[in-house]
Amino acid sequence: MALSLEQIRRTADRVAASHGLDVVEIEYLGGSKQRVLRVFIEQNAAQRARRAEEAAAKLRDEAAAGEEQSLLQHLASEGVALDQLAWVTHEDCERFSRDFGTVIDVEELVPGAEYTLEVSSPGLDRKLATRADYERFQASPVKVRTFTPVAGNRHWLGKLIEVRPEGIVLDLTAKKQKGSKKGPASGQTVEIAFANIEKANLAPEI
Repeated sequence: MALSLEQIRRTADRVAASHGLDVVEIEYLGGSKQRVLRVFIEQNAAQRARRAEEAAAKLRDEAAAGEEQSLLQHLASEGVALDQLAWVTHEDCERFSRDFGTVIDVEELVPGAEYTLEVSSPGLDRKLATRADYERFQASPVKVRTFTPVAGNRHWLGKLIEVRPEGIVLDLTAKKQKGSKKGPASGQTVEIAFANIEKANLAPEI
């Protein structure tokens, strides 16, 4: 029986939904000695909105203080909105891992030798893979690597200001590009076609 990532994704989506979670991405790293199945999860839209409202209320409370509040305020200044965060806890990962791992073993979705199941949040530097990802994180700082150079450069860092039918537009203002000693001129932008994006990630400065 061959491993089917599509079947594994369907199963992961089903298990995640039962916990109020969404699956962001699945990775399978196969090797002769060690195989790893990685699943990145986040709270579903309703739960993210609820957590964002709770966090916003804390930030509005002048008495609220601490490392978490400082981090949330910094992320907001970077262009990462509270409702865009994954809001996944260690307990969420444990519950999903337990239930998903059981289903995988019972249905033998990962045939053959032993494997390692890793479950985590996508992180603040989460990967952007679909058009929906780019639309959701519009106005956020992103890092993009292209297959072929755009204006002589394959590595770009800027704010995602527009999602067009064929690609994205980055505002490069005040963002120092890789290999450049100076930041770009004020108001400079670059358009990158979806077909030319090799890799894209959020890039908030922590």
